[in-house]
Amino acid sequence: MNIREIILDILLELEKTDGYVNVLLADVLDKYDYLSTQEKAFINRVTQGTIERRIQLDYVLNRISKMPVNKMKPLIRQLLRMSAYQLMFMDAVPDSAVCNEAVKLAKKRKFVSLQGYVNGVLRNLAAAINDKRIVYPDADNGPVAYLSVMYSMPEWLVEHFLKFYGRDDAEIILRAFLEQKPVTLRLEEGLSGREQDSLIKSWEEKGVLVSRHPYLSYAVKVEKIDGIKHLNGYEEGLFTVQDVSSMLVVEAADIKPGQTVIDVCAAPGGKSLHAATKLGDTGKVLSFDLTEAKVERLEENRRRMKKDNMVTAVRDARAADEGLYGLADVVLADVPCSGLGVISKKQDIKYHVTPESIEELTVLQKDILKNVANYVKLDGTLIYSTCTISPLENEEMVEWFCDVFPFELESIDAYLPKQLRGIENSSIGNSSNENSIIGNNGMVQLLPGIHDTDGFFFAKLRRIR
Repeated sequence: MNIREIILDILLELEKTDGYVNVLLADVLDKYDYLSTQEKAFINRVTQGTIERRIQLDYVLNRISKMPVNKMKPLIRQLLRMSAYQLMFMDAVPDSAVCNEAVKLAKKRKFVSLQGYVNGVLRNLAAAINDKRIVYPDADNGPVAYLSVMYSMPEWLVEHFLKFYGRDDAEIILRAFLEQKPVTLRLEEGLSGREQDSLIKSWEEKGVLVSRHPYLSYAVKVEKIDGIKHLNGYEEGLFTVQDVSSMLVVEAADIKPGQTVIDVCAAPGGKSLHAATKLGDTGKVLSFDLTEAKVERLEENRRRMKKDNMVTAVRDARAADEGLYGLADVVLADVPCSGLGVISKKQDIKYHVTPESIEELTVLQKDILKNVANYVKLDGTLIYSTCTISPLENEEMVEWFCDVFPFELESIDAYLPKQLRGIENSSIGNSSNENSIIGNNGMVQLLPGIHDTDGFFFAKLRRIR
């Protein structure tokens, strides 16, 4: 089986099962571990790219083919999509090779009668690309259609981003979703400056590109890595993968030695591990998640990072545990959400999420908050967070919570990096959202492309009675 056939089978499986590309791709690459690094990279790039650009690919194919993409046989549809992606976005792959390999695959998979059709569509597409004859929706007269096609985003989500963030910022966000981002690591805060520099130098000597993150001194961005586990210091627990947005949650919580922290939806454990570091030798972190598999991952990371003050357990965040009532100085509630802030890392989120699914998630979020509010002691802190940029799940959820429970928002400003500090009425976004981006109102909405983080929301709430 050649690598293009592997890609085709992945795409067919995704269409058939409505699964997630990162999960299936990881399983397939593990199965074909004998492939070269270059071959694996090609499989990853074309698979992910075809998913990422699907709406744009379909738009272009529908202007070349007499048969609409949604009426094609599944194998032909996915074969043309993956081939169109190579023609449009991979200059290093010759057009002739793309066309010839697609024809061979059609024949091999018993679609001999459609060889000529596949060949004709792809050669016409290649010519249209080279001659710049592809006409896209007009940006001014049809902004929703234009943004949807150019950034491969469903139209209802384009309208969502336009409503809350305005035209300019919405396009910045959509563009950021398509950009490849470095991996962000949190270095253990116990490392001295000299130890940090030595660790970073050891990575750079192996060809890794490393840059300091502008927001936090212990955060670094790495590129050109062949797996995190191969970096010096991994086994010793000197660093962990964690986005800066997640680090800022722990900074905002202002965790002190001796406190009790409960992390109710903790996997994979970035915030729990960070909290355990802040506690030092005293205090404890109770780190919970819903399934054995998630808790096993928590426990694996706890052991590697040598956090003896962190306890892991399987627990449903919706299920009351009276033994935890009033116990926590800090509760971290990073609840299940639509994930609209991390589309750049999980491209197929945009095809799975619906307005109805967001409504369903808000019910789950409220159920979790109703329960875990009981765990916070008087004057204790609840940090509510999501990896989405949907006000329904963020600002509106916090407003509901403060109306129903004895909590009030507390300023986060003092805990933010200087680049994000002191902006109570941000100019980012339209008037309906002007107070909820960054500021003293106790809520922070970080936006892809505008801030140097994932799309992420968090709010700091203090129990007042």
